[in-house]
Amino acid sequence: MNALCLIYWTSNFSNVFLSAGSNADINKEMNTFDPLYKIHNAYRLGQIPQKVYDLIMKRFPLVMDGIKRVEEASGLNYPYYYAEPSLVVSISAVEFTEMGILFARTIPVVDVHRQLHVVVQITAPLICYGLKGTIHAILAHEFMHYLELINRILKMKVISDDVSSTLFEGTYADATRLVEERAVFKSDPTLIRHIMTRFPEGFRDLKLEEKAIKMWMNKGLPTSKVSLDANIIKIPIEAMACLEVGQDVKDKITEFENIKLKKKKTSYV
Repeated sequence: MNALCLIYWTSNFSNVFLSAGSNADINKEMNTFDPLYKIHNAYRLGQIPQKVYDLIMKRFPLVMDGIKRVEEASGLNYPYYYAEPSLVVSISAVEFTEMGILFARTIPVVDVHRQLHVVVQITAPLICYGLKGTIHAILAHEFMHYLELINRILKMKVISDDVSSTLFEGTYADATRLVEERAVFKSDPTLIRHIMTRFPEGFRDLKLEEKAIKMWMNKGLPTSKVSLDANIIKIPIEAMACLEVGQDVKDKITEFENIKLKKKKTSYV
């Protein structure tokens, strides 16, 4: 492996640790492109009960509607996405009493052929208990992470990233690095409003978090803990160089960057 790599920090409050583990698992999901592959597998293995499985199946169309909405508003296709059958909580080594529930994540994945892919992971608790507006806002937020990551790799302007040791630092970094949602989704003001109200300084939804703890974690359903310090993905420089990005994506990113916007209201800062 080339020693030069991009260290991609993924501690955003809307993000979740990839418990699937291997590149082979991700490749299988990409090739079949069944976003519910891991949900079906978890159900077959008895990891999630019938009632939860049925709820995921019933509410997954909200995710599909959100994907379509993001695509229509941005003019771009959504990256690969799949549902993760677990709840993931993020623990800070500094803030011992703080815990963040992580609902979705944008993940750069290097496959066995050293090809780079970008995947959006959506957790089952979000599908089960999230309101429609919340689900759509998180999907849109992760799409902006996708655009930001693609843009940074294309420009090769960042080859390392700071590691946040606290939940606050991770949230602040999340809020300051994204492509502007008002540029990306300018044709859908309602979606923009959903994003702004749910991500003023990183994602927090106390009712959703309470449901996730009560209805998922406390009932012994699949739950993982990840340290902020460990939640880092290293991308080899050769994999970044081989990233295939359509010209339409490149053109749109340039367009989004060049759109002139009015200053945000202070209530959203």
